[in-house]
Formats: sequence, structure tokens, C-alpha cells
Amino acid sequence: MITEISAVTFRQNLGEMLNQVQYRHDSVIINKDGRPVAALVDAQLFGRIRRLQNRFDALCQRIEVGFADVPEAEGLAEIEAAIELERALAISSAKES
Repeated sequence: MITEISAVTFRQNLGEMLNQVQYRHDSVIINKDGRPVAALVDAQLFGRIRRLQNRFDALCQRIEVGFADVPEAEGLAEIEAAIELERALAISSAKES
């Protein structure tokens, strides 16, 4: 479960929030001035998020190296074409269903 609370309420209930995260594996979104500014998640989930971020960063680097010689305009045009093709396929598939 994800709970959203204000920073003031979080500060007043820190112990309870820690227990909620540690024992119930819930997450807490902390809002300041009505906007989310931080999240409290259990350490195991945070570890998974960090590993995924590292894998994503490595993949981005590989893509960047692989396409280093492709002019930006050409690359963006290819991306747009691929998006349009996928949208067309999705529409076609939906119509067949």
C-alpha cells in the first residue's frame, strides 16, 4: 500500500511510518506544499530500484555508443517512424479483436 502524507505529519509520526515500511512493506510518499518531494520505501525495494537504475544506465550507454555515428535528426526520424508503425499495428490489432 502507498500512503501519502504531508512533511509535517511525517515528521510527527516518523516511528509509525518506519514501522509501516519495515513490517508491512508499505511505501510512504511525503508531500510538501501539496507536491510529492520524497518517498520512504523498504530497503529491499530500494536495492531493487538501484539495480534497475544501474541496468538502465548501462543500456543507455550501450545505445549511445552504438548510435554515436548516426546524425541526431536521422535518429529522431527513425524513432518517430517506429512509433507510428507501432501505433498503426496497435490500432489494427484492436480493430481485429
